[in-house]
Amino acid sequence: MSHEHEPPFPGPQSPPNEPVFNLPNVVLAMLLLMVAIQVALDSLLPRAAVLEIYLQTAFIPQRYALGIAGQAGPYFWSPFTYSLLHGGYGHLALNSFWLAAFGAVVARRIGWIRFLIFWMASALASAMLFLVFHWGDQTVMVGASGVVSALMGAAARFAFGDSGGFRRDHAHLNRRLSVKQSLSNRTVFFFLLVWFAINLAAAIGFSFGIADSAIAWEAHVGGFLFGFLAFSLFDPLDQH
Repeated sequence: MSHEHEPPFPGPQSPPNEPVFNLPNVVLAMLLLMVAIQVALDSLLPRAAVLEIYLQTAFIPQRYALGIAGQAGPYFWSPFTYSLLHGGYGHLALNSFWLAAFGAVVARRIGWIRFLIFWMASALASAMLFLVFHWGDQTVMVGASGVVSALMGAAARFAFGDSGGFRRDHAHLNRRLSVKQSLSNRTVFFFLLVWFAINLAAAIGFSFGIADSAIAWEAHVGGFLFGFLAFSLFDPLDQH
């Protein structure tokens, strides 16, 4: 089973006296939902049921090569539902960490409704690029890494600000930079450079010692590009 892991990247530091679990409700809800699903899959459900859930809800490129006949439900919902499942607690913990770090600042800026729409759209974008590279494969992809990558891309448009600083408690109020301005920002450019370098390493097979199966770098790239390029569509603050 191939599932996606988000490679490590230096994250934001918490300002003094900020509560560790000071997360927007929608981010906390998504974290709890993913944990509940993982507990159910690992500890509560029989193996046959677990396999059926993965079959019905994981993203499997072969599904689209075979056509829609006999699989109408999974054909339509699996490009979204795969983002809620994980390949184990380690995979879940890694994605949860980065979701808390980058999802919080995006959720504070766009609100919970837009956040959920952004989640679904970025999950779809991640799955579609993965499908392009794996058309017809029996590979099984699960995990929120594509969504987390999209949140990183979205945060790169505003969270670092003009000065390049990142304060988690204030970053959501920064001016949104254009794509050109973002690429001209030294901090954002370095962020992009390191992020893509890590995923390039994953593409050639380097797992950083954290993956027990293939890293879905295609989903990461698809999500990141979506978040970076399309964030203005979700941003309620009309700033340029």
